[in-house]
Amino acid sequence: MKYYSGTFRPKNIHKYEGDHRNIKYRSLWEYKTLKWCDENPDVVSYSSEEVIIPYRCATDNKYHRYFMDLKIKFKNGQTYLIEIKPKKQTQQPKRKSRITKAYVNEVMTYAKNQSKWKAADELCKDRGWIFEVWTEETLKNLGIKLLT
Repeated sequence: MKYYSGTFRPKNIHKYEGDHRNIKYRSLWEYKTLKWCDENPDVVSYSSEEVIIPYRCATDNKYHRYFMDLKIKFKNGQTYLIEIKPKKQTQQPKRKSRITKAYVNEVMTYAKNQSKWKAADELCKDRGWIFEVWTEETLKNLGIKLLT
């Protein structure tokens, strides 16, 4: 996945919760998902990095702030908090015969993500929302084209 970032300009300003002039995306996948939310008639409202969740990270045992990729409210009344990640980053790294710097980094990233996702899931359960991690598979199933 190539790395893209920029400012998203929605067509349906009324659907965005927050400052519609300052919607940042940090990947092409996030951009495509923002566009999907903006154009999807089943999405009542959405926001990007407007929900901030405190969490204690397993890697350093300190508190940090987790900026959720998306909050989406649908016509059916469901609210989702969404994290967009490559599938590889959602799976525990496989133990390797040599412990390389890259492997240590993968393990630390996975542990940090697990800490974030636990906090997000707890917040969602408290509010009656749903937390999901969307991967390239999820986006394709939603009809979001990732390569163009």
